[in-house]
Amino acid sequence: MAVALRAYQAGDFDDLYALDHRCFPRGIAYSKRMLAYFLSMPQGSCIVAVEGSAIAAFIITEEDVPLGHILTLDVAESHRRRGLGTQLLLRSEQELAARGVREIVLETSVENTAGAAFWQRHGFQMVRRLKRYYLDRIDAYEMRKNITVSQSS
Repeated sequence: MAVALRAYQAGDFDDLYALDHRCFPRGIAYSKRMLAYFLSMPQGSCIVAVEGSAIAAFIITEEDVPLGHILTLDVAESHRRRGLGTQLLLRSEQELAARGVREIVLETSVENTAGAAFWQRHGFQMVRRLKRYYLDRIDAYEMRKNITVSQSS
């Protein structure tokens, strides 16, 4: 079955919350309150990947032009290594670039080697280590990537 990308809809909330809790450990996964806040921000955006009626993946970004921020990229385990993360990232980069974003920043746990490798494959560079970023005990990498309008075409 084909996967379609679309904008977040209010009825997606429970599925996004459940997926986030399957993708990230307790304390790193978002609370319902934080997830609701991120999804309601006027400067935020969420794109979901849907297969049939099931949400397979999603990405949440925010912008403060010229800077964009990837808050989370969640892909269901059954859908990993199928290009969904890349599709969501590329669509987000296109949308952010069209709105004037020229650099994207994100944070990822130093323990998430697969995640760090994914971001590096997509042009993100580690710029610094953030001490005790997660749960006040796990360091994170701050990663950044410059984007241009030409990437949005």
